Amino acid sequence: MPTYVYATVNDDGSFGDTFEVFQKMTDDALVTHPVTGAKVQRVPVAPQVQTTTDKGRFSNKNLARLGFTKYERAGDGHMEKKAGKGPDVISGN
Repeated sequence: MPTYVYATVNDDGSFGDTFEVFQKMTDDALVTHPVTGAKVQRVPVAPQVQTTTDKGRFSNKNLARLGFTKYERAGDGHMEKKAGKGPDVISGN
């Protein structure tokens, strides 16, 4: 489930404290704080995307262990297998 960020709305229309809520994408946005009852508004934030900086998770050994096959471009229109099962080389010619 996604995490949504909400901010309380002050009487002058400015934002106050923020908090996060796990909600289904199909759930309606909150209009009041679930504890205090204060008026709230959903705050747009950039999505968090997992990157490949976790080298252990995306290592060739771990990918093969999980049943994935990984190929890397080797030039001249062909790909070489680096992990998993399958042909050692895939040629585009």
